[in-house]
Amino acid sequence: MPTAQSQQAQAARKNVATGLLLALFGAIAFSGKAIIVKLAYRHGVDAVTLIMYRMLFALPIFALMAWWASRGKPPLSRRDWLGVVGLGITGYYLASFLDFAGLAYISASLERLILYLNPTLVMMLGWVLYGRSIRWGQALGMAISYCGVVLVFGLEARLQGADAAWGALLVFLSAVSYAIYLVYSGEMVKRIGSLRLVGLATTVACLCCLLQFVLLRPLSAAVVAPEVIWLSVLNATLCTAAPVLMVMMAIERIGAGMAAQTGMVGPLSTILMGVWILGEPFTLWVAAGTALVIAGIFVFTRMSRQPVR
Repeated sequence: MPTAQSQQAQAARKNVATGLLLALFGAIAFSGKAIIVKLAYRHGVDAVTLIMYRMLFALPIFALMAWWASRGKPPLSRRDWLGVVGLGITGYYLASFLDFAGLAYISASLERLILYLNPTLVMMLGWVLYGRSIRWGQALGMAISYCGVVLVFGLEARLQGADAAWGALLVFLSAVSYAIYLVYSGEMVKRIGSLRLVGLATTVACLCCLLQFVLLRPLSAAVVAPEVIWLSVLNATLCTAAPVLMVMMAIERIGAGMAAQTGMVGPLSTILMGVWILGEPFTLWVAAGTALVIAGIFVFTRMSRQPVR
């Protein structure tokens, strides 16, 4: 019969395997968002309407998440509510809208590579806002990653001209907006918890997207092709709510560092789905740029975890 120690070791291995699978599927599901958005644009919908439908279907899920995480907890202070609203606007509403708008001009592959630079943006914001030092290894990783993005961007700029520059700028600003959320959310996570903060902040973002549609579009603009509705449902569930939960469950089992390393499959899955589903070209330039971005982020994250000597 197996001993108690061997049973514990077996349970630990199973827990790690489950965490890796959750992180893997979460990264793939996240990366599918760009594919769904590009498919929806083929039916003549604009970014304001499309993100309204995504957030409309996601709102009940995130509101339920916020309620569940708030059970038995003390009510938020006025300061915390202001923080939740601010983080919801920058981290989810603005970041999502800019991302959707940028996808109208660039490929899903380039969009995912730009968003994958997020850890480097967090580091640079920490340097600008708090004077945190940047190690040479981190700087090297950032340089490698940005060279990869420039390589893929150069290919798209040659094919699409100014549209590619505008789309890349919008997606980059989306990444900056989400990096601001990550930088300022640290203290709030300690006070109110990650699940509660995510639920409340995303609920605020959903309401902002609905209000944006009401203010900027006539109600007749809500009449869209049935395919847009079903794609939005899929986006809200499979590519928004589900990966949020999967990644959080993965972090609980294997830690944030290993979950982040597993998330490196994200850009690759986006490129493969873009080629398979959208018919986007897969060239040597795209392959080389993707390899540089992933290698750079790998170097960056490895150096970020090493202790200062």
